[in-house]
Amino acid sequence: MTVTPSDRSRIGAGSATLMAALMVVGISSAFASSQAATKPEDIMVPWFEADPYWPQPLPNHWLLGNTIGLDVDKQDNVWVLHRPQTLEFMESYRTRGESDCCSAAPDVLAFDPAGTVIRYWGKAEGHDWPTSNHGLTIDGDGNVWLGGNGADQPGAAAGSAEQFVGRDMRPLEGGEPGVYHDSFILKMSPDGKFLGEIGRANGSKGSLDTENVRGVAVVRFLPGTNELVAADGYGNRRVSVWDAATLRFKRMWGAYGKQPSDEKVPPYDPTSPQFGFPVHCVEPTKDGLLYVCDRINNRVQIFKFDGTYVREFTLETNTKGDGAPWGIAFSKDPEQSFMFIIDGSNEKIHVFDRKSEKELYAFGGGGRMAGQFYAIHNIALDSKGNIYTTETYRGQRVQKFTHKQLVPLSKLLKEKAVGNSLINP
Repeated sequence: MTVTPSDRSRIGAGSATLMAALMVVGISSAFASSQAATKPEDIMVPWFEADPYWPQPLPNHWLLGNTIGLDVDKQDNVWVLHRPQTLEFMESYRTRGESDCCSAAPDVLAFDPAGTVIRYWGKAEGHDWPTSNHGLTIDGDGNVWLGGNGADQPGAAAGSAEQFVGRDMRPLEGGEPGVYHDSFILKMSPDGKFLGEIGRANGSKGSLDTENVRGVAVVRFLPGTNELVAADGYGNRRVSVWDAATLRFKRMWGAYGKQPSDEKVPPYDPTSPQFGFPVHCVEPTKDGLLYVCDRINNRVQIFKFDGTYVREFTLETNTKGDGAPWGIAFSKDPEQSFMFIIDGSNEKIHVFDRKSEKELYAFGGGGRMAGQFYAIHNIALDSKGNIYTTETYRGQRVQKFTHKQLVPLSKLLKEKAVGNSLINP
């Protein structure tokens, strides 16, 4: 979608100047106030367009498997985590010396803003490593925190012939109470050196355990504190908080801020007294709120940092399968006016007004082309407001959506598509 000369004349020179000034930082507080006086269909919303040439081709005939973790550091480098063992037999010929293509990339890769790989590393000996990588976060010092949701024990090396002998093709995501391998969170240096660990492999004793986690989907850092919060997650049904320096337990809670429980509950119930399976995201705001994705129950619950329940809202409540709210990110303006919720079952990004919790529009749609999604799994924004996403299962990629400018919502709805991304697919 382009802004034509006639568009500019309708917008007016003053408004065009204002929109240009807001392209980097998003919507300002004063501009947000002015929107309240306009008709709902004319409010200004962010317009994104997929960049089909980002990232650059990976070196060394590498491929990504289930792409399962994502964050952006202070330099706007984009960090990605994937599962090397999820490549198919024909995708890993090079690993076994059977053809020129291909082999799995290392577990962790960092791309510069232009999309070129600048760092990469993976599993090392001498410390725990997930059997199923899940979630990546960069802290203020540039260190890398990794989760995992593998219930099973480590298997054969990724791409080896042994990996495909009698391979169990059940989905990697999941797990039942009992011995659960990925009962830990790893802290790694930017170049992949082991720095510390919360929990230990096979250590979990359930959702009330204060020494271990179980199947963590992602971790985040609570602003203004030295605390780490975990979506804890695939084996447990809770949010857990840990001291980021000492790695010691601080507090936990379940749905509605109550004590978590491992009692099984039916899925797809937006009124469930417990979190479903999994608790898939924890995303803090600058104003002291924590948004939690109860994915399979198609709802988002909001808490204060101390675990006090505030409120909830639902999303795509008829969704079955893997549920609707997979992850959340916020716009980069001081008020974090816009909330972006990724939906890996309905294959779109929902754009909300955060204050009213009203959905403004959605974009994406299911497919393999740039701007479409297959199992969109993570979302992160850089300092310019550009959106990055990952895709799991056979999606196996990372995409960039460039933040172009703010446009009237009515214009986006009239266009019905931006590039390959459908509007309200």
